Amino acid sequence: MSVLRLILGDQLSTSLSSLRDYQPGDTLLMCELKQETQYVRHHKKKLVFVLSAMRHFSRALQDRGFSVRYFTLDDALTSFTEAVHCALQENTYSRVVVTHPGEWRVLAELKTLQQQLTMPLDIREDDRFLCTQQAFAHWAEGKKQLRMEFFYREMRKRYSILMEGKQPVGGQWNYDSQNRKSLPDDIQPPEPCQFKPDTITQEVMALVDQHFPHNFGSTQGFSYGIDQTQAEKVLSTFIEQRLGLFGDYQDAMKTNQPWLFHSHLGLYLNIGLLTPLQVIQQAETAYRKGVIPLNAAEGFIRQVLGWREYVRGIYWLKMPDYAKLNSLHATRHLPDFYWHGETRMHCLSECVNNTRDNAYAHHIQRLMVLGNFSLLAGINPSEVNRWFLEVYADAYEWVELPNVSGMTLFADGGMLASKPYAAGGSYINRMSDYCRHCQYNVKEKTGENACPFNYLYWDFLDRNRYLLKPNPRLALPYKNLDRMSDRQKEAFRDSSRAFLAKLEQNLPV
Repeated sequence: MSVLRLILGDQLSTSLSSLRDYQPGDTLLMCELKQETQYVRHHKKKLVFVLSAMRHFSRALQDRGFSVRYFTLDDALTSFTEAVHCALQENTYSRVVVTHPGEWRVLAELKTLQQQLTMPLDIREDDRFLCTQQAFAHWAEGKKQLRMEFFYREMRKRYSILMEGKQPVGGQWNYDSQNRKSLPDDIQPPEPCQFKPDTITQEVMALVDQHFPHNFGSTQGFSYGIDQTQAEKVLSTFIEQRLGLFGDYQDAMKTNQPWLFHSHLGLYLNIGLLTPLQVIQQAETAYRKGVIPLNAAEGFIRQVLGWREYVRGIYWLKMPDYAKLNSLHATRHLPDFYWHGETRMHCLSECVNNTRDNAYAHHIQRLMVLGNFSLLAGINPSEVNRWFLEVYADAYEWVELPNVSGMTLFADGGMLASKPYAAGGSYINRMSDYCRHCQYNVKEKTGENACPFNYLYWDFLDRNRYLLKPNPRLALPYKNLDRMSDRQKEAFRDSSRAFLAKLEQNLPV
């Protein structure tokens, strides 16, 4: 008897475990659902990307001879459960097969459905990832600290990536120290790989404007790739035009330069149009051929083989309690300027505007500007997580939550990061030209004209002293704080109180 095979919206890969034993007579079920488009208010460009990619994938499957049952938003189905029941009413199947979902809430729904059905529901391993949940749990077992660097080294060995026998190429595992340069004024990054929307994408853009008129961002200017061929073009263009300088300038930021030398591959990887091993092997091949330097290849591969696999492992190891963590007891509401970008702080305005225009900002903008401010100002992690999940085209909870709660906000108390990634204005000034265009003065430490990051940094350390001072990686900042005179301390406290009061009253800052 035939099988119903459910394909989720971020599983647009023909290599899916749920497709491997497909037989004629089986049906592939794909569905655009109210639940998935509305559980947060997704950026309009994210919705266009996902829905257009799904429709293109469905067409590609049919062109290859697969039988596809596709529900659109106009079918008004609410959930995966409802979609499966509708498909089961249309035909007779012996079982339902699905590849393991990426998010806890979807897995919970599928497990409930599994109990409701009178036939088996087979949830298979998502082996597009390079480390299974079981393998990560085995690696983590018994460890007091789950540090990405050691996990990354194990993954390098397991897949023989950038290795010479049992040793890393070049004699070092990590070349991060070479990847922290600011961008010189005379270097112009290439334009990103863009695609003109075809008929299907134009139809989806109109659909999104109709159904989600008040969501963040705009459908206009949408230019992301929406199928495997275009995603592979983005990958090859990145390796040819950007990867060579990615290592040097991956931490850099510049006004009116949202793309720089970053790959922009996260959204294609996270939806399934590219696979991690495919991306890693092409980057390594470019290094082996002498096309790109080692620091660039290693820095990029570390993001995919190390960090991406690591945060997914943390997510499934620690959920569902991980989503509730708030170790620093941060309770302030997210400022309105995270939506409209109207603030005197040029760095934040620039990053919010990049996000609004593109459903994208690179990782240093997310971590050290948008995230750093949320950390210093004590913004509630649940609100920050929701914002990040809503506004970025590559955001799914498995990758967003550990990055924000763990790496950015230290809400997990150090489970993921060895210290909070807190920084004053000097870091932003060193890595960008943002401060040149700002109404605040980055060289002033307190007062109305001082960069808010400066006094908020010391206020953050001061108010979290009990929790953070025992951290050995914060010994120097606390030594500097303790050396301050009472007058200096009161000055940054006063500046912080005044600024945060304006923030809470939604006054211009």
